[in-house]
Amino acid sequence: MAYTLDQFASDMKQVLSQGAGPEQLEQSRQLVEKALQDDRFVDTHLGDDAEGERKIVYEDPDLGFCILTHVYKGPKGGQPHDHGPAWAIYGQAYGETTMTDFEIVEPPAGEKPGKVAPLRSYKLTPGEARVYQVGDVHCPSRDGETRLIRIEAQNMDGVRRTPLEPA
Repeated sequence: MAYTLDQFASDMKQVLSQGAGPEQLEQSRQLVEKALQDDRFVDTHLGDDAEGERKIVYEDPDLGFCILTHVYKGPKGGQPHDHGPAWAIYGQAYGETTMTDFEIVEPPAGEKPGKVAPLRSYKLTPGEARVYQVGDVHCPSRDGETRLIRIEAQNMDGVRRTPLEPA
């Protein structure tokens, strides 16, 4: 039986209703990997007809977490960023994303952005999910088409993030 978006959202809600500590986020990461391993789920939400670099497919009315799909048709890089007051889980469905983790070496001051330095880089491959805690700074880069699921602790539309730039 296929894993549906309704089941996925319900499972996520059950876990996150117990909190958002390391144990719950690890359980949530495992649920993302479960969804990624279901071919019908991936085809339904991230198949060849999927569109949009960022699409909210579910927003929980009680806890506020969101399930998003991302489809990148070609190469794309990003800037180092955190998720403000939120945690995030990235789950790779198709293609590869090179993720670089950063450390803040100079905090932001007023309008001056903080400075970050790279710590490590690694690839996210299909079926793999990774948790980013509140304050974790990272930067994705894609050499070709990629598709992924991302869970955010809250809808990040309009949320101010820490201004950061490479040192």
